[in-house]
Amino acid sequence: MKTTNSNDPSAYLAPGRYVDSDHPAVIAFARRVADPAMTPREIAVKLYYAVRDEFLYDPYYFDTTVEGLKGSHVIEAGRGFCVPKAALLAAAARALGVPARVGYADVRNHLTSKRLYDMMGTDLFVFHGYTELWVDGQWLKATPAFNRSLCEKAGIRPLEFDGSADSVFHEFDVSGRRHMEYVHDRGVYADLPREELLVTWREHYKSFADWGQVAGNGADFEQEVGPGS
Repeated sequence: MKTTNSNDPSAYLAPGRYVDSDHPAVIAFARRVADPAMTPREIAVKLYYAVRDEFLYDPYYFDTTVEGLKGSHVIEAGRGFCVPKAALLAAAARALGVPARVGYADVRNHLTSKRLYDMMGTDLFVFHGYTELWVDGQWLKATPAFNRSLCEKAGIRPLEFDGSADSVFHEFDVSGRRHMEYVHDRGVYADLPREELLVTWREHYKSFADWGQVAGNGADFEQEVGPGS
């Protein structure tokens, strides 16, 4: 799938295979959280916090099947990593008439857990997912990956989103230690580019084929992280 260069917001309202805004669970979730009669800004903010905090960030729940990467699957599982959580936020926004798209960047996470670092062999997270929402005539980045309880455990400031400015990872944590560094922007897409993601992950992570085994060994990311990690 090619990156779309269209800035026409109407191009980002239709359901996608992964940004599945027509899925009953996505529609029900979106309507529970926000009222379609609200302004796009109010809808975007309410959905952001709901996706951020109602679904745990779990890099070990790494289901890369077609079904596993859909936004609706996060609702079913109650958790997900950054890529499907971003797809869910985009899908819920579209379900309420707010144009949304998914974007990706390579980020260096200086506060990963030892188990996750050993699994990946690096602190570079390739194809980190975020969402862009069309609010008040502009595209705004929103990053719903890390839930509040995880941030508090890790000593990271939770990302806030007020619908007027980008919400991207902090460069430093609450103690002033380096946290996230954006290394490479991979652009925005109307729908999740699964094949491109898989090819890139296989290229960057030699142990990629074994990640499912690590995830299935009872790993609990939120229990692993902490200010001393």
